[in-house]
Amino acid sequence: MGAWELLLVGAVLALGLCGVLVPGVPGSWLVWAAVAVWALRSTDGLAWGVLVGATVVLLASQVLRWQLPPRRLRQAGATRRLVIWAGAGAVLGFCVLPVIGAIPGFIGGIYVSERLRLGRHGDAMASTRTAMRAGGSSVLVELFACLLIAGAWAGAVIWG
Repeated sequence: MGAWELLLVGAVLALGLCGVLVPGVPGSWLVWAAVAVWALRSTDGLAWGVLVGATVVLLASQVLRWQLPPRRLRQAGATRRLVIWAGAGAVLGFCVLPVIGAIPGFIGGIYVSERLRLGRHGDAMASTRTAMRAGGSSVLVELFACLLIAGAWAGAVIWG
């Protein structure tokens, strides 16, 4: 697969990661489709292993999301700024502390957004808890799964 094709797959992966944060956009399926196209165009077994792993992770995240409260962030008062901070925190946490860093990064992003908006620590903590109860956990599960898939793809492209 050429460099331009890999760049296009990476762009679709990034679009899917952003799509996870936007209601109504099938972000996780965009991530899976990008990996599927890459695996279909590749000739090695590593690509197929990444595709199988991505499929398992995505299906497991969907099952787990069904067990969590539905997304009701907008009704709880979540703003676009909060979603952007949470997503940026998850991606930053994933890069700083690979894999598990996405979870504290996501929650930290919500906290930072609420701290900037409300000003006080206690109010920001209460608002962070409310956001996580209102559906932030289901967003986190889906975003974490997509970050795992994107990380596996990047690792396979770089080291494979």
